[in-house]
Amino acid sequence: MAQQWRGVLREYADRLNITDATPIVTLGEGGTPLIPAPALSARTGAKVWVKFEGMNPTGSFKDRGMTMAISKAVEHGAKAVICASTGNTSASAAAYATHAGITAAVLVPEGKIAMGKLSQAIAHNAELLQVQGNFDDCLDIARDLAANYPVHLVNSVNPDRIEGQKTAAFEVVEVLGDAPDFHFIPVGNAGNYTAYTRGYTQDLEVGNASRLPRMFGFQAEGSAPIVRGEIVRHPDTIASAIRIGNPASWKLALEARDATDGYFGAIPDAQILEAHRILSAEVGIFVEPASAISVAGLLERSEAGQIPAGATVVLTVTGHGLKDPQWALRAADGSDVKPTVVPVDTAQIAGVLGLGAA
Repeated sequence: MAQQWRGVLREYADRLNITDATPIVTLGEGGTPLIPAPALSARTGAKVWVKFEGMNPTGSFKDRGMTMAISKAVEHGAKAVICASTGNTSASAAAYATHAGITAAVLVPEGKIAMGKLSQAIAHNAELLQVQGNFDDCLDIARDLAANYPVHLVNSVNPDRIEGQKTAAFEVVEVLGDAPDFHFIPVGNAGNYTAYTRGYTQDLEVGNASRLPRMFGFQAEGSAPIVRGEIVRHPDTIASAIRIGNPASWKLALEARDATDGYFGAIPDAQILEAHRILSAEVGIFVEPASAISVAGLLERSEAGQIPAGATVVLTVTGHGLKDPQWALRAADGSDVKPTVVPVDTAQIAGVLGLGAA
């Protein structure tokens, strides 16, 4: 009989900082598919795989870190947790806190959160406050509250979050039998870039992998503080999940880049949206725009001659397309996509489909 996946804390208990005293708060996160992408392989000459983190319980990679953060918070006696969020963290924190029987308070930037994510936080009964500022303002307030009031911070500045997220690298190595040559990843707060590097490093140290992949991280051009080397006070991009001007894990991410001979690049919104269409229309994977920056980064680096033919490449796509579906309904020219209207007539419908005569 097949065994059900037990969530990352139980599956990787020997590689995480948990003990018999740690209550396991899980919704079955992790175990997400690593999907071959022949269309992207044909475009680049590399062997391309997509790690689809949108298949986690709340639809994003955040669940890997949140199972750890909430479990440790409960272990330490927390009755409430708080986070700042552009959306995915709020959805995850709310779901896991509810499952644990504790309160979640969520600070989101006013008017800067996708409806799909906002609805998740509300559905899971979070105390949701829209702050009249950007994400970085929200995080500053969340940190102040955690420092001065009885509430536990579960943003990626919490090291438990990074520990949980590193498990995705373990899964990649298990499927491929080794680490890839390159790993492409979206960069917002930069915690996931750090987490994958940590996971791959652990696998190398224990002999599960023979190498560290080069970690390639991408920010949206209008929100690229790491690439620019300076805080972006008013980040602006359609990729709301990575619209962050002062990443919490900035220093750690630079260390991870240096350790892996990695790279940070910036991609304009137009290329992000084009990659979004390519991934859904040619590969069959529907993601939110921020996730598609991994694909855009791969295509940009491949065109620049930086990806050798035959290299093994893994792209992490971090959130499901249903988080922010409006972009799928917009054509490349910016117009709205509308279905073709047809009469109740089989022959005419066959004609529209180009099926010819029966």
